Amino acid sequence: ALYVVNIERNGKVIYTWKGNQRNTHIGLYDLQTKQNEHLYMFERDLRVISCSVNNERTLLAVSFRQYTEEERVSRLLQSVSKYLALLIEIHPINNVRVLKAVDSCVRVQFLYPAEGRNTSTGSRLLLVSEDKYIEQFDIHVTEEQHKVVIQDSGQLPRARVADDLIWAQWDMMEQRLFYIVPKESRSILKCIQFYPDENFYSTLESHLDISVNDTQLKLVNFGYDHCQDQDVASKSLNLQVFTSKAGGLCVCCNLASDIPDVITYSIYFLHKGYNKTFTVSLERTETHQLKEMAFMNLDYYVAAYLPGRFLHLLNIQHPDLLCYSLFLTGEDARIDMLQNCSIRSLLTSTVLDCCVGSVYAVSISDSAILRFLQNSKRDSERLAALHCALLYFRHTGDLETQIIWWISENLSSCHSFDPIQEFIIASLYCRMCPETHNLDKLLPYTSLLDWMGIIPGVTCATDIISLPVLEFQNSKDFWEKLNSNLESVKYAEPHLHYHNNVLRKEWLNLSEEVRCILVGLLLCSFGDFCLFTNQREERRTTAYLRHIFENAKKVLSHLDTWDSEERLVPLFQEEDYQQQLLMGLMVAQLKDHLMRHLQYVGKQKIDQIVLDYVANLLNLVHRIMKEVWRRHQLHSCIFCFDKRGSAAEFAVFHFMSRILEAANSLCLPLPPGFHTLHLGLGVRCLPLHTLLHYIDNGVLHLTETCVRKLLKDLDDTEKNEKLKFSIVMRLPEALGQKVRQFWNHPVNANFIARKYVKLLLEKLGSRQCSRPIPERLSVPVEFLPLNYLTSMLAEIENQGVHPYEKQDHVNVRFVEETALRHTVMLLGLKYS
Repeated sequence: ALYVVNIERNGKVIYTWKGNQRNTHIGLYDLQTKQNEHLYMFERDLRVISCSVNNERTLLAVSFRQYTEEERVSRLLQSVSKYLALLIEIHPINNVRVLKAVDSCVRVQFLYPAEGRNTSTGSRLLLVSEDKYIEQFDIHVTEEQHKVVIQDSGQLPRARVADDLIWAQWDMMEQRLFYIVPKESRSILKCIQFYPDENFYSTLESHLDISVNDTQLKLVNFGYDHCQDQDVASKSLNLQVFTSKAGGLCVCCNLASDIPDVITYSIYFLHKGYNKTFTVSLERTETHQLKEMAFMNLDYYVAAYLPGRFLHLLNIQHPDLLCYSLFLTGEDARIDMLQNCSIRSLLTSTVLDCCVGSVYAVSISDSAILRFLQNSKRDSERLAALHCALLYFRHTGDLETQIIWWISENLSSCHSFDPIQEFIIASLYCRMCPETHNLDKLLPYTSLLDWMGIIPGVTCATDIISLPVLEFQNSKDFWEKLNSNLESVKYAEPHLHYHNNVLRKEWLNLSEEVRCILVGLLLCSFGDFCLFTNQREERRTTAYLRHIFENAKKVLSHLDTWDSEERLVPLFQEEDYQQQLLMGLMVAQLKDHLMRHLQYVGKQKIDQIVLDYVANLLNLVHRIMKEVWRRHQLHSCIFCFDKRGSAAEFAVFHFMSRILEAANSLCLPLPPGFHTLHLGLGVRCLPLHTLLHYIDNGVLHLTETCVRKLLKDLDDTEKNEKLKFSIVMRLPEALGQKVRQFWNHPVNANFIARKYVKLLLEKLGSRQCSRPIPERLSVPVEFLPLNYLTSMLAEIENQGVHPYEKQDHVNVRFVEETALRHTVMLLGLKYS
């Protein structure tokens, strides 16, 4: 049988097998080239405990058991050591040195230099003893006639690395040694970092509330001796340390439980300052069937796996809310080809099945996650699967499309969260955070502030723990990121994430100011408007608003060019001052937020990040609409009012209403033309009373583009007149002044005339008019009040009070004509 005994930093696998003559062979397999290399052969049957080869493949270290205690007694070999550790020259095969000959088990591990560093003149070797110490050997070699031999003929230099440990783990990729030493009733986790300059330093110390009394030494990733590991398992800590590229540091520990059919395990999120202890109640079973838990590192997730029972995926970066953890049972929890208990996580997303001696790559299947999302009935499962799909697999186009389709089918089935909000916020987080270090601590990753749900059969207790103490030198990798995470915890990390709570209040206040300014522009001449805004505070507001709208223009110009399918969704590139105001405010506030915490990045880079964020937000909403549009097979020429809407159009209208609800709840801007398209679909799909109810309650927004098209395109049948009157009466003042002129209807003309007179008289104020001029009347009228009114209006116009300066057809003559027409209609006479 072939057994894997070690995996080196370069990914090469060391394995052993027995020959025909019961010889013990040692081979090396390269995962990249798929090639095997024979390293050494022992002419006897040995149980190899650990084995390691140096980077140049010139030296081989092997530890093995020579004899069992029974064999030594039977053969009268009491003076012979049970275990032996050898150092072998294998380029070519030359001398063999004995490193240790003891009765306690030892394991060996070569250190590997940084990639590209030439260290052919020497190697360093760690030796771990069952007597609870670790030491380092310095081995210098020289080349003699194409042979690589050990230079020092005497004893090899050595240095003590650690003492009194009861657990140790080797991180072959980052060349780190984690180990635990007992201290009273608690334990201390330490870490030693080995550097390419042949020095090693203690970089971490953390107190763990884990009982270590009466435990046997447990070694992780120092070779794999299945028989011995099984003997030690019941007497030692089932514990493993995992790190992530983002600076996450987790300690996973399977705790002993006195209650049958109950599994307890703790995950210490050292980079967050707390640990979570989970208690899982299993269905009643035979005690001996309970297997040892396995922990696996999937970089973004830590997996707690009990074969045949459950698989718990815990989010490392966001472990605060339980709903971001996937707890799978039954068939969902099955990992292909990993059904036994002897599982060891070697590298990220790589595990070793010690029973069969095989190495497997383990990853989360996107199709399985999508299938789980579609079949789940609980909100906790749906939310966890949604975040896993978006953040673990990044933004793959096909997966995003299927998620949007799922959202469109399950809008009403998610009760504790809004899937549209989660999709937008999580997708934005995923798109933006890889660009800049520490940005993940400042941008929101969820719309939820807390989670009150539960996972059936699982209880969770959270405890605050002391933060680790770090001491590292000139490190720009993991330790710097971990230190940044710890600093965030000290400054109350949840408060570092950007929130829109201040944005909403300022947006509403400025929206009112902008509305007043727009109305003022319609009521006044330009000179009057300058007088209207001549106070210092008002000038400051106007300058601030100009800056905000400039931000919005930058966002709109920064939008990615919509692809050739843009016209699939008939969005209009129109002016929407409210949405532009919201865009500009979001840019300003997000920029201020990032500048406070990312000062070292630079203003230009932050400006780019903020513009990308808001532009990506608008593109995401457009992407959602496009997929829903395509799913319901709607064509692009749907924006007309001559027909009633179909069932598919009503479904899209409902979905757009939910997008609007999600955006309003988070105070997020919407792409230009959203409200116009939404209103157009509402006119096509809703009965009049429902349409007006939606308008009155702010679900539908009256836009100039839609109302103008409505007034122009629909003829004046009784039904259409009722619709037009209802819309016109609900128009905001500024918008009404602009679009009413497009409806050529007597009653609308009467309304415009009345409004014109009212505004003129309001603007008259304390001004004194000269004597009326009856000669200006176009039609002789003997009705003196009308004569006086028209003469006074003409005089006001002469004095420069023009509320409708840009609309030439609204003047005294228009008012006179309208008044006469209205009077004649009321008297039942004919007008000529």
